[in-house]
Amino acid sequence: PTLTFSLPSVQVANGVVDAFVHVLEQYVTYPVDAQVQDRMAEGILKTLIEVGPVTLAEPENYDARANLMWSATSALNGYIGVGVPHDWSTHMIGHELTDLFGMDHAQSLAVVQPSLWKIRKAKKQEKLLQYAKRVWNISEGTDDERVDQAIDMTRAFFESLGVKTRLSQYGIEPGDIDNVIHALEEHGMTALSETGDMDLTISRQILQDAYA
Repeated sequence: PTLTFSLPSVQVANGVVDAFVHVLEQYVTYPVDAQVQDRMAEGILKTLIEVGPVTLAEPENYDARANLMWSATSALNGYIGVGVPHDWSTHMIGHELTDLFGMDHAQSLAVVQPSLWKIRKAKKQEKLLQYAKRVWNISEGTDDERVDQAIDMTRAFFESLGVKTRLSQYGIEPGDIDNVIHALEEHGMTALSETGDMDLTISRQILQDAYA
């Protein structure tokens, strides 16, 4: 962990967001009664929420940085992904944003993830409700209200780290969305999501929602 003390704050924030979304891609899909994997994923997410801001405010806080590094390792070392469905749609769209516009990887994820959930919340409702309750302690309101609050709190978390969550904040214009859709098509990214039913029309809706 001490080797990361000298990283610029923007890259520390990127690391928190990237690790967070790595977990989400394996967790917010659909239930398969993988209780251990779910609890591990939730533990990583809650730890990142706790230590992320501390690592930014106190760059040489060893305990916070060590927990961040272990969370990042645990997010993508295979443990939480065993026997569960994976999504990775946010990453696939994000890669195109990075390639076309030079956005940092985590910046692209912070832009896409909340909008993807907004457009796909009916498909992911069960796990989004679980995420709302177990990670953000949201237990009041209708199903839709709890899901929307969880999405809003996720966006707010990214923003609190200094990572902007709208395409317009990165100088991207509405017309640029066509270029992203073309790139997705060119790279065969036309049947994304854990269920393979996210086509280019849905990807366009997500990007349009992510604009502003």
